[in-house]
Amino acid sequence: MTVEQLIQQGEKALMDAGVPDAKIDARLLLEYVLNKDRAYLLTNAKEDLKDLIRGACAEDQEDAEALRMRYGDLIEKRSKRIPLQHLTGTQDFMGLTFRTGPGALIPRQDTETLVEEAMKHLHDGMRILDLCTGSGCILISLLKYSNDCSGIGTDLYPEALLIAKKNAAELLPEAYEGGRLSFLEGDLFADAKGPFDLVISNPPYIESGVIPSLQPEVRDHDPETALDGGEDGLIFYRRIVKDLDRHLIPGGYVLFEIGSGQAEAVSGILKEAGFSGIEVSRDLAGNDRVVKAYLPVGKSERKEDLNV
Repeated sequence: MTVEQLIQQGEKALMDAGVPDAKIDARLLLEYVLNKDRAYLLTNAKEDLKDLIRGACAEDQEDAEALRMRYGDLIEKRSKRIPLQHLTGTQDFMGLTFRTGPGALIPRQDTETLVEEAMKHLHDGMRILDLCTGSGCILISLLKYSNDCSGIGTDLYPEALLIAKKNAAELLPEAYEGGRLSFLEGDLFADAKGPFDLVISNPPYIESGVIPSLQPEVRDHDPETALDGGEDGLIFYRRIVKDLDRHLIPGGYVLFEIGSGQAEAVSGILKEAGFSGIEVSRDLAGNDRVVKAYLPVGKSERKEDLNV
C-alpha cells in the first residue's frame, strides 16, 4: 500500500464518521506515525510503505505492517471524535508547539488574537497575570516574545497546571527554572502577589445550556470546567472584574477572550466597574474575540489591600 492510498483510506474512514477536515486529519496522523512532515509525504506519495521503511536508517525501525496498524488505530480513535491533539499530544500556537492533554483546553487559533492584542501593550520588564491559564499557552507566548517580562499563571485544576508546567519547562526553561515564570493552583487570583501591569484571561464563557450542543470533540473531551461560564456565560468576567483593581496597577490593562455575542455585555461589566478605553477586537474570521480596557489612574485606591 502506498502512502497516498493509506491516507485516502484514513480519510474515507473519517469522512464516514462525520469528522470535520477528514483529509487534513488523515494526513496529520500519518505524519505523526511516520514522524515526517507534509513535504515528505507529498514527495513520497506514490511510494510503497514497505519501501520507505526499508530505506530508513533508524535503529529500531518498526515494520510497515506495524506502522499501518498503528495508523489504523489512531484513525479509529479519531473516528470516535477524540481530538486530533489528544492523539498526537501537541498543538501549534503562536509559532510554538505546546503539549496538550485532557486536563486542559486545547489551544485554539482564535486565542492568538488575544495574545496579539496583549503584545500591543507589552513593554520590557512588565509583570503579567494569566487567569485560568490551562495549558499556559497565553502566558508562555507572551514571555517568549517579550524581553525580561515575568508572569504568573493560575488555575484551579492541578491536571491543567501539570500540562502548563511541562510546556514552560520545554519552551521557556530559563524563565521557568529561574522563577520568572510560575504557576499557582487556586481560584482565579489565588495567592498571586501583585500588583500586575497586565491581567489577561481566556475564562470559561460558554453558556451552560449550550454545552450539550457543542461538537463531540469539545463537549466530550475538553474539560467542562474550562467551558462552562454559567447560565449566561458571564460569571467569570464578573468575578474577575470585581477584584481587578486590587491586582492591576493604575494604567494597567486587562484583556479578555470572549465568545460570540458577548462583546457588549463584557464591555458593560468593565464600564460599570470604572474601567476606561474599552475596545473590542475581532479575530481572523471577523468575530468579536477580545475586549480590553485599562484601569484609570486614581481608580485603584485600596492600596492597603494589594497583595504586595
